[in-house]
Amino acid sequence: MQMHRFYLPPQDCAGGLLHLGGREAHHARRVLRLKCGDPAVVLDGAGMEWVCQVEDAARNALTLRVMKRRSIPAPLCAITLLQALPKRKVFETIIQKAAEMGARRIVPILSGRVVVRLDGKDLEHKRCQWSQVAIEAIKQCGAAWLPEVEAPATLQQFVARNEKFDLALVGSLQSDRRHPRDCFQEFERTHGRLPRSVAIWIGPEGDFAPGEMAVIQQSGALPISLGGRVLRVETAATYCLSILNYEMEHGHCDPPTLF
Repeated sequence: MQMHRFYLPPQDCAGGLLHLGGREAHHARRVLRLKCGDPAVVLDGAGMEWVCQVEDAARNALTLRVMKRRSIPAPLCAITLLQALPKRKVFETIIQKAAEMGARRIVPILSGRVVVRLDGKDLEHKRCQWSQVAIEAIKQCGAAWLPEVEAPATLQQFVARNEKFDLALVGSLQSDRRHPRDCFQEFERTHGRLPRSVAIWIGPEGDFAPGEMAVIQQSGALPISLGGRVLRVETAATYCLSILNYEMEHGHCDPPTLF
């Protein structure tokens, strides 16, 4: 029988009964038409999964009885996607793909070639929309970890935070770019292990301006090749995340822990 997935934040997942309301209950009752006895899975976005059975199906709420819990380890590498903010629908596609591929954090970057400007209530509304896109993505693919979608920051603001990553990369059209695998192999030779945190910068249409690229590289990011073609923004993000996902997770998947 198909197991439909729902999301509840960790603070709402205590005890043997879980309660769905709002958007999740509406989807369960009005779209999926779940009824008493039907199975369901609840994800908390922080590594826990509850296998449940519908106990009570009211008009605007659903009560689920927990049958089994599973703890799913976090990805071995925390990936931060630093994405120059594109048009709304394109960015939502990127969030969706990043969630499916295990990114832990998505930071929208306002670069010189970004025309989107957000502030005040509009910004908060967009952040809620972006978070909901990430939630729907993990429900669809069954990922146990929900990526955090941060508020937009300028390139200079983010660099000024001086965040430390084991490995930082930037998609580049420059002549000194390297194959991504070379960067991973060099890191492993130097440190005797794979990186535990990786940042990947993806530029806007037309790429980062030369001055911006210089700032990114001065912060420690290594320019990498995305192949011989000029890719659309969403394709470049998906391409890079696919490479990171393969390099970091291939052959290193831990089984879930049952409770």
